[in-house]
Amino acid sequence: MASIFSKIIAGELPGHFVWQDDDCVAIMTIQPIKPGHILVIPKEEIDHWDDLSEALSAHLLAVSRKLARAQKRVYQCRRVSLQIVGLEVPHTHLHLVPIDEMRDIDFAGAEMADAASLTAEAEKIREALAAG
Repeated sequence: MASIFSKIIAGELPGHFVWQDDDCVAIMTIQPIKPGHILVIPKEEIDHWDDLSEALSAHLLAVSRKLARAQKRVYQCRRVSLQIVGLEVPHTHLHLVPIDEMRDIDFAGAEMADAASLTAEAEKIREALAAG
């Protein structure tokens, strides 16, 4: 059975995309910890991140670095946290969260976001990516 991320990637479910290439996508999470919280997801459905090929692992990190730089420009944050948790969806995904303090990475603070706010945040990040 396809994961929810595979369904978003296939266009069967809506997603707020900020990046898409042959190997991965990046979308706004519907339950952000902070504004600008992104998920970087390989198109190939791989449950455990340590089962990724070396090439795919390196690619996800390179894309994450580009996205983190855009997030820093948009959110003026001290850091962008990168976390791989994987308990909620059995499809590898990297969380990129703009943070200023340790408490900013507490998943207990995640709240459902409305589509309009996700669209707005995605647009900000895409513009920052385009500006380089």
